[in-house]
Amino acid sequence: MPGKSQENPFNGKIMPMRIRVTYARSDSIRYTGHLDMQRVWERTLRRSRLPVAYSQGFNPQARIQIACALPLGFTSQCELLDFWLESERPLPEIKLALENAVHPGIEVLNLAEVDLHQSALQTQVIATQYQVTLLDSYALTDIQLCIQNLLAESSLCRTWREKLYDLRPLVEILACAESADGSPMIIMRLSARQNATGRPEEVLSALGLNPLLARYDRTQLLLENLSTV
Repeated sequence: MPGKSQENPFNGKIMPMRIRVTYARSDSIRYTGHLDMQRVWERTLRRSRLPVAYSQGFNPQARIQIACALPLGFTSQCELLDFWLESERPLPEIKLALENAVHPGIEVLNLAEVDLHQSALQTQVIATQYQVTLLDSYALTDIQLCIQNLLAESSLCRTWREKLYDLRPLVEILACAESADGSPMIIMRLSARQNATGRPEEVLSALGLNPLLARYDRTQLLLENLSTV
C-alpha cells in the first residue's frame, strides 16, 4: 500500500509520491550500459515535465533508483525504476507524460505508487528470471539431460573475475522448452542477492553450451516480501 508522505532519504525533503515504473528494453538498446541507462531516464524525466524531485547542488540529478543492472546484450520485459515526485499527480497522467518522453527502445508497461517506507529498490531484488534462446542446433532431449545432470550436482565451482564461487546454490529454477519458432529455449531463475548473483552465461557454460550462441531476455524480477514483477 502506498505510504504517507515522509522524508526522502536523499535530501530530507518531504516527497508525497514514490512511483515505480515497469518497462521493457528492446533490441535497439540492448548494448546500453547501466550508467548510460541512468542518464537516459534522467533525460526522459526532464522531458516529461513532471514535478520530479532533484538533488541539490551545482549539478542537480533526478531522484531515481534502478532495480539492478541488465547485462550488455540482453533485452528485458521487466525492468524496474523508482522515482520521486515533489507533488501528487494521477497515475494515468504520469504514465502518459512518460510515454510521450521516453527514449526509443523503451516501453513503459506499468506504473504504480509504492510505499514510501520501502527500502532502496536495489536492495529489494532477490532473484531474476531469464528466457535464453539457443541459436545453435540442439535436441531438447540433450538439453534436458544436461539440465538434469547440473541439478543433480551438489556444487558447481566456477571462476568469475579471478574469484572462485559455487554456482549451484544460485540456480533456483532450470528448465527447457521450445520457442515459437522451434528454437530450443532455457528458462532459468537465479539468485540476485548481495554477493550471490547468478549469471545466465555462467549457467550455459556449466551446461556445456556456448554462451555466445544465445539470445538472453530477462522476464521477471523477484522482490523481497514475495512481490514479483
